[in-house]
Amino acid sequence: MQHLGYDLSANVSLLWTEYDYLDRFAAAADAGFAFVETWWPFPAAEPTVAQEADLLRSIEAAGVRLRGLNLFAGDMPSGERGIVTNAARRPEFMANLAAVTRIAEATGCDRFNLLYGQLTDDEDPTAQHAAAQEAVAIAAAALGEGGGVVLIEPLAAGLNGAYPLHTHEDVIALLDGPFAGVAGVGLLFDTFHLAMNGVDVVAAVERSGARIAHVQIADAPGRGEPGSGDLAWDEVFAALRAAGYAGPAAAEYRPTVRTEDSLAWVRP
Repeated sequence: MQHLGYDLSANVSLLWTEYDYLDRFAAAADAGFAFVETWWPFPAAEPTVAQEADLLRSIEAAGVRLRGLNLFAGDMPSGERGIVTNAARRPEFMANLAAVTRIAEATGCDRFNLLYGQLTDDEDPTAQHAAAQEAVAIAAAALGEGGGVVLIEPLAAGLNGAYPLHTHEDVIALLDGPFAGVAGVGLLFDTFHLAMNGVDVVAAVERSGARIAHVQIADAPGRGEPGSGDLAWDEVFAALRAAGYAGPAAAEYRPTVRTEDSLAWVRP
């Protein structure tokens, strides 16, 4: 499935939630998607052998390609948004990275969202940033061997606890600073999160340019499908083309109607 020249992937963590998780890959294929992505689908950082096999089997049976995968981000329903700012959780992160690497090798997945993590009052902020940045470099080295890119994502303030990255500028500062010599790290440009932080999305595309390694599409406010909020989508996609962004782009929104009906915005 394409939209204005961009190959679209379907994020099955938010789309087709009326189906059991493993059935969503087939639902995406039936809707015309060749590519899918997903948040980390397991409750623990390290899946069981059976859980991993079931995931791979469902993707293969659906005939879709996994383009994007989140690393384990902790207990997200309880509010966690990443574990790597916590140095004490490094063994958990390493076990998860091993699992993600196996899944990448089996599927050809090449985009990996590593949520940066929240800051706590219990530790020195500098030490927490250093722990997160070291984990990003470790992940980039491991996943880069297969051509993968580790994505750093700004999140909406007020919705994600003490998560320190709110805009594209925050991520660009990391890419120009501690990650300047680290290959395989890029900006995850999520239109919803940026817009909710008051960012001019079109201007942000122009500013970010080649730093954008992945785009996720959702309207704002509401995080619904394009057309359900206030973003000027023709201008957003025109800016992406002008910036030379070639894709991929992911539908990562909460449909306001049945998922199939929410795809009316797609224009080949």
